[in-house]
Amino acid sequence: MKEVIEEILSLWGIEKEHLLQIYPSAWEINHSYVIKIYDNRNQLERNIKISTILSDCNIPVAEIVLTKTGEKYAAHKDTYFLMSKKLRGSNISNLKDKEMAHKMGCAIAQLHSAFAKCEKEIAFWDNSLLKEMKGWVREILINNEWQAVSREAYSQVVETLDAVYDYLPKQLIHRDVHFGNFLFFEGNLSGYIDFDLCQRNIRIFDICYFLTGLLAEETNDALTKDEWLEIVKSVVAGYESIMNLSAKEKSAIPCVMECIEILCAAYFISIKDTKHANDASAIFRHVRNCEQEILNALS
Repeated sequence: MKEVIEEILSLWGIEKEHLLQIYPSAWEINHSYVIKIYDNRNQLERNIKISTILSDCNIPVAEIVLTKTGEKYAAHKDTYFLMSKKLRGSNISNLKDKEMAHKMGCAIAQLHSAFAKCEKEIAFWDNSLLKEMKGWVREILINNEWQAVSREAYSQVVETLDAVYDYLPKQLIHRDVHFGNFLFFEGNLSGYIDFDLCQRNIRIFDICYFLTGLLAEETNDALTKDEWLEIVKSVVAGYESIMNLSAKEKSAIPCVMECIEILCAAYFISIKDTKHANDASAIFRHVRNCEQEILNALS
């Protein structure tokens, strides 16, 4: 792929000085640009439209660089290439910074607010966490003989979600909220990246996914339970400084966190990644053991 990228840079009138792969499907060019690789043109064109709408809403997203002929992307055989200017800033590295956690909550809410406009202009996959839990997730757990999560625990969590699901607001969400997709510069949000997984779903999915993801960070300075609960409180407070969460949503946060970890465990089982499946199962048990403490932090 490196050779292909070097070859097609001329379509943008750019000469290669520095080329670095930063993600499996993305390369940094000359410290100034990022080229994203797609094999699905429809997804690429949808992401271009999302970026355009978000930019019109003054949401910081990467600016697309047109080719010399004015095209928004380039094609090479069955692969498509999107060039954008590199956003300034970097990912948050200090997981224990409550001020930055508050800003992450604000950033998620700002994105959700702007996504409301995207929904009016683009058709998105309308997904349901509840249907996933009752469908492919359950099937994989059965085939795995309930080794990752017990049948009883699974049933209790799904019943809890089922009882409240109709009351949880649905909208377009990012679906992959983690520090790697939110950039900060001098303490302030400088950009959002990666809209590949955007879909309609319950809006608290993004908050819950981000918060449980912090527990999965493998660092020498991992969060203690008390530190994590403080981050939970700060993120939700940041979100609510822009968009209010209903009482039903807040009460459902522990359950949704548990569902996400069960879903992650099932996914990793499906690709035979035992380590990450076990990690997700451990996070599920951690959240389950401190449900009331989570609710107390949100009250």
